[in-house]
Amino acid sequence: MVTVPSQGAAARIERLTWVIAAIAAIGFAFDSYELLMLPLIVRPALSELLGVPAGHPSINQWVGYLFYIPAVAGGIFGLLGGYLTDLFGRRRVLVWSILLYAFSAFAAGYATSVQWLLFWRCCTFVGVCVEFVAAVAWLSELFPDPKRREAIVGYTQAFGSLGGLMVTGGYYLAVTYGHTLPEVRGGHEAWRYTLMSGVIPAIPLILIRPFLPESPAWQEKKKAGALKRPSFAELFKPQFRRTTIVTTIMMACAYAAAFGAIQQVPRIVPGLAEVRTLPRSAQEQTVSAVQSFQEFGGLAGRIVLAYLAVRIISRRRLLHTFQLPGLVALPFVFLFAATSSLEALKWGIGLVGFMTIAQFSFWGNYLPRVYPTFLRGTGESFAANVGGRMIGTSAALVTTNLVASMPGAAPPIKLAYAAALVGTVVYVIGFIASFWLPEPKREELPE
Repeated sequence: MVTVPSQGAAARIERLTWVIAAIAAIGFAFDSYELLMLPLIVRPALSELLGVPAGHPSINQWVGYLFYIPAVAGGIFGLLGGYLTDLFGRRRVLVWSILLYAFSAFAAGYATSVQWLLFWRCCTFVGVCVEFVAAVAWLSELFPDPKRREAIVGYTQAFGSLGGLMVTGGYYLAVTYGHTLPEVRGGHEAWRYTLMSGVIPAIPLILIRPFLPESPAWQEKKKAGALKRPSFAELFKPQFRRTTIVTTIMMACAYAAAFGAIQQVPRIVPGLAEVRTLPRSAQEQTVSAVQSFQEFGGLAGRIVLAYLAVRIISRRRLLHTFQLPGLVALPFVFLFAATSSLEALKWGIGLVGFMTIAQFSFWGNYLPRVYPTFLRGTGESFAANVGGRMIGTSAALVTTNLVASMPGAAPPIKLAYAAALVGTVVYVIGFIASFWLPEPKREELPE
């Protein structure tokens, strides 16, 4: 006998579902908020903590460390988090991961050395990496209707770019009005206030957490004893091997384009002729303004992908819609706009952000459709954390190490050329790998 919920009960379930979607959207927004504050604050933070001028070679070296080491830590623990998501449930892991990155970001604002800053950034990255996998699995299983699921997952992920805009605005406010705020470690440094603002997502979560249900698909299988134990070895069985390998490579390329090129822009901007002669506060405001163009572009890209995801059946064609223009735009922007014109760089990095950041939303829509319930969190985690965080983010280290070998009269120009080289190479690799990307067998999530 099938029990049909009353109209009132159905309405409550619908409201609760949207509350969960809202929490996931907040999580996605602050994922980006936490990660994208580093390109903005890394130069002034390192200059203060190392006690050297912004152009000192040790700054460039530590930038590479701060981009890559936390990403590796996040990848390792994020991989474990994906396994725990399948083992203990989506809700519990998601909530604790958000609390971890929120409070570690706040603690980073009190860092007394570059080593402590690195430690707290590692903790933040761990929370972000785990949260993404848990949220995508949770959301995907809440919406059985394929078109609704594609739209919800796509549009909630668009909040990731909203988080980038939020941190850009937050940094601008900290630079402009930080002198009016209470002192932190004896000063009013904008980078410290920006880091501490990462505690914000913990506030609504603490209030709403008691009312959040578990994923019904996961819970039903768990209660029925039909939930197989997740295994990383399962990912490399014949039916999943190609999917695992190709998605890992392609997510590595997407993250490499972001970390090896796009996130280097805040350190390139002060080298432009229009910016070099400005006072420090005006320089930082200009950095924030340029970053906002990239974030608006990324937000638009995510929204457009969410719209196209329910209209373009072929996942490969959907991805190529963004890959091909990005492959042309990225080298042009970093080789020419980033070395000659502030205005051209603003619009150019907005276009590159549109094409590149949209691809992050693509994986949130694609991966739940190619793994069954018991393996969904583990499969998503492997691609995102091994491919994206542990391999892809190493591009930041590659870019910073290439700077010394690049042509150009000034470090920012050398950095732009290095970013152009790394970004173009990974775009080419990702495009080639896409021809082996398996198409999902059906619109419904596999059981």
